[in-house]
Amino acid sequence: MENVYIGEKTREISFPLGGIGSGCIGLAGNGRLVDWEIFNRPNKKSFNGFSHFAVKAEHDGKLLDARVLNGDMQAPYMGEHLRGAPLHSGYGYGPESQTMAGMPHFQEVEFRGEFPLANMSFAESAFPGRVRLLAFNPFIPLQADDSSLPAAFFEWEIENTDKVPIVYTLCLSVGNPIPTEQVYHRYSEIKGSQGQSIHMIKLGTNQFGEDDPSFGDITISTDAADVSYQEFWYRGGWCDNLEMFWHDFKQPGRMKNRQYDVADQPKARKDSASLAAHIELAPGEKKKIRYTISWHFPNVDNFWNPNPQRPNSWKNYYGTLFEDSRASAKYAFEHWDRLYGDTIKFKEALFSSTVPAVVKDAVSANLSVIKSPTVLRLTDGSFYGFEGCIEDVGSCEGSCTHVWNYAYSLPFLFPGLERSMRDLDYKYNADEDGRMSFRLMLPIGRKRNDDRACADGQFGGVIKAYRDWKISGNTEWLKSNWPEIKKSITYAWADTNEDKWDPDKKGILEGRQHHTLDMELYGPNSWLSGFYLAALKAGAEMAAFLGEQVTADEFEGLFQKGKRWVDDCLFNGEYYIQQINLSNKSVVDCFDDETLNTYWNEELGEIKYQIAEGCAIDQVVAQWHANLSGLGEIFDKNQIRTALKSLYRNNFKPSMRHEANTWRLFSLNDEGGIVICTWPEGVSKPAIPLTYNSETMTGFEYQAASLMIQEGLVEEGLSIVKAIRERYDGEKRNPWNEIECGSNYARSMASYSLLQAFSGFEYDMVKGMIGFSPVQTTNGVFRTFWSLDMGWGIFEQNLEQALIHVISGRLELLVLKLSEERTNAVTNMQSGGVNLEYRITANEIHFASPVILDGNNLLVIKFN
Repeated sequence: MENVYIGEKTREISFPLGGIGSGCIGLAGNGRLVDWEIFNRPNKKSFNGFSHFAVKAEHDGKLLDARVLNGDMQAPYMGEHLRGAPLHSGYGYGPESQTMAGMPHFQEVEFRGEFPLANMSFAESAFPGRVRLLAFNPFIPLQADDSSLPAAFFEWEIENTDKVPIVYTLCLSVGNPIPTEQVYHRYSEIKGSQGQSIHMIKLGTNQFGEDDPSFGDITISTDAADVSYQEFWYRGGWCDNLEMFWHDFKQPGRMKNRQYDVADQPKARKDSASLAAHIELAPGEKKKIRYTISWHFPNVDNFWNPNPQRPNSWKNYYGTLFEDSRASAKYAFEHWDRLYGDTIKFKEALFSSTVPAVVKDAVSANLSVIKSPTVLRLTDGSFYGFEGCIEDVGSCEGSCTHVWNYAYSLPFLFPGLERSMRDLDYKYNADEDGRMSFRLMLPIGRKRNDDRACADGQFGGVIKAYRDWKISGNTEWLKSNWPEIKKSITYAWADTNEDKWDPDKKGILEGRQHHTLDMELYGPNSWLSGFYLAALKAGAEMAAFLGEQVTADEFEGLFQKGKRWVDDCLFNGEYYIQQINLSNKSVVDCFDDETLNTYWNEELGEIKYQIAEGCAIDQVVAQWHANLSGLGEIFDKNQIRTALKSLYRNNFKPSMRHEANTWRLFSLNDEGGIVICTWPEGVSKPAIPLTYNSETMTGFEYQAASLMIQEGLVEEGLSIVKAIRERYDGEKRNPWNEIECGSNYARSMASYSLLQAFSGFEYDMVKGMIGFSPVQTTNGVFRTFWSLDMGWGIFEQNLEQALIHVISGRLELLVLKLSEERTNAVTNMQSGGVNLEYRITANEIHFASPVILDGNNLLVIKFN
């Protein structure tokens, strides 16, 4: 899939530039700076008035042209739908002048996005030069702190296309984002650690104390050699500020400074500042100019669900690393080459993968979620996530366990952050009897959420703990959480389990089962029992490893019993179903009046919100988790494949035009997707069926597509991925914001699993094992990116040899797994030019001694 957007295809683009848990600024498809989400909360459809880049060209002291570095604003042009807007703004007044859309700009603009890098080009017949932009924030696997910087990085390149030398001025202007009565804007020049001059304007206020949630500042900076600046734009009425800025900017030569004393401020107002860089270019010459916009709003306040017992605020992680926005800007320029170099290594490694282009697009685009306001890093650096973002508040708090079950990017790219989620969960969300709250309350340490336990969230936590142990090989970490992990499994049959999940220890879930579709299922079903079975299997292995054989045997016995029952009793020959008699009122009447009133349809005498004989998208989701975690078989392999074929046949809709969707509309008209649940012909559909049943939610869709690919249904899975990404085309929706319950939705990071599915990636760092078995090659050639706790790199395979290249970190190998065909073809293995001793058992290649791989040592496997 081409990642180039022009014209109308740029309309919805907002590419997040920011750090993990530190907020971001959106780079719009036409070059505007939008969505200023730097205040520890979402801020969709916002703009920080008059903030923009502009460029002018001069020759012999005469202005040739001056333009804002934006492209056309895309229609509609009626203005924003703002209730209560002041006169001359809102709907019926056209776009805001503060968007700079009315100023001279560039006609030809191209946006190329390959997350984490955005590239833009600007051309205009009246402007004597070409301008290009590279924008990013460092994204470096395993380097969480360098990937969490509160700054947006901009590298501009200007090329003189004229026949005479030209002086170019590139100018960044920003608004002070917090209007107050005590505004200060202050220019400074500091020396970086390499002796370079860094020019800065810090925009802040003296209005608030250091602990106030509104306390903070932003800084615009450049390390250009020749600069001029205006600490303040002109203050006046009407449009005086923009009139004067454009008057000043169009004058030949340098900008003249303007200052106002803090004491002169008559009222709360919004001011702007500009920082300009000047370069002279000969005909055909090009040069680069670097800028950052950095921010520092260190105090997070739980405004969305205040703690009745104070305190209610805490310092975010980057606030413990940097004194102010100047400090983070200084760090950015001092380490720019390394940060960019490591980021481009990751980007090139990821995009060099030979998986289909649409898969790389889906995998990379959704990495943006962890650079969005969906996530926070708490004071000690621990990771916390909402489900997504509403316009100005996080959507559904608490690192929701059942949603974050699907998010596979973080555990492989930043495994330390992922493990911190397990640590918080088992420390603060675990009750004495093993019941887990599925939402973590902030500030840390406050009373747990009182909602009932969530079956897929609770047992998904066990699977994730198992996975995180295998990714890291850190058994001490596992031991620290094992008591709570074990209790979260045994809660299934605990006397205190009010939902009666498995009171008779059958190895299946019955009773009342809360789940990620926000209601409860009653009676056995493969979806939630699958999570239970996978947790039992993972628990058995962890218990045995830790020397608790009695527990291991108990868990394994329950797993085997439950697996047999699910395969025998819930598979109808085509797919897995829920076993329930919808007309049996006692199923819900046995709990409480609230349950009865919520779930009993008195008019039809039927239980509501169930699957029954429907074909559900997550019917074998536990096998997806098991495949990605190395757990092995949860359901019968032949039945899985049949169920996936049925799922594709029944639930995949190439066009939604003739479908009835009573729920949220994530695909429309001729857009395609795979819906949550269907009831095929000949099957009775409940009058009020499973919640969200007719929606197309990308995280579920990626799960289904990935599992299909894992199980050999490659074309079917790929068609689902294509349908999703065609919906996010830049015109209808933002390619870097897949939505569900709000923007930047965490579940969309299920797309990362597509990379694992195509590569057949296996790992077990407890045993020192890594493996690859591609499901699809091109003329025998395959290449993929991989990442684990101690290192990341590339795997390559062709008909003659395979290579494992560690680009960053290290990898200690004892066992290598390849496909049976490739394993049988191995003739020689080398590392650092030295032949290695090994033996082959089944598909496993065992080394005589540990093989240490790093950036200096490739593992080379020769085939006959």
